[in-house]
Amino acid sequence: MHPYLPPLISQFEQHANAANASGMKAYMLNQFNFAGIKTPLRDSIVHPFLKENRLNSTAALEKVVKELWKMDHRELQYAAIDVFKVHHTLWKISSLKMIEYCITHKSWWDTVDGIAGDWLWTFFQLFPELKHPVTEAWNRSNNIWLQRSSLLFQKQAKKNTDTRLLSAYILHLSSSKEFFIQKAIGWALREYSKTDPDWVRRFVAKNTLAPLSKREALKRIGG
Repeated sequence: MHPYLPPLISQFEQHANAANASGMKAYMLNQFNFAGIKTPLRDSIVHPFLKENRLNSTAALEKVVKELWKMDHRELQYAAIDVFKVHHTLWKISSLKMIEYCITHKSWWDTVDGIAGDWLWTFFQLFPELKHPVTEAWNRSNNIWLQRSSLLFQKQAKKNTDTRLLSAYILHLSSSKEFFIQKAIGWALREYSKTDPDWVRRFVAKNTLAPLSKREALKRIGG
């Protein structure tokens, strides 16, 4: 184990709660084990730790994140998302391999959406030349979590949203029967509706979307 991790792991072990863990595991359809540390407590552990403990190399950062990703308790994957996020000054183009690893391993909506929210927009701002080729490859892949990431990577973009990409990626996946893709299409549109509700209304009216996608897209603005 990388020497950065034992103090953090120790705090997680001290705050484990078996009663919480069973409910959290059930909520995630019994796919992952939990320590039973809910978000407010987890934040109170991880955020001070990150303020006081910083890594100084990309190699160390990626080793720490991957080690956390391979650990049993799901909360440690959430911690990994925080660790990588606060060390964005260490990110390199080569970090894309690790990002894709985390999207495609132990995959479920919780970590994939956390990565979309906390990593992807920043990464593509740092390396804009990668935005189009990488997200297009994700969108056209056979992996639903990479597909979902291509739909959600702009959810923080607001007025900087590339609507051409958003449109193309939604339309390429609009016939998908996957719940998590239909939901992501609606969520991406709902987020952009906060910036340009008229564009979203026009897009939904013009194109054929799954009922779930349409419902989610118009949830805030009606149609």
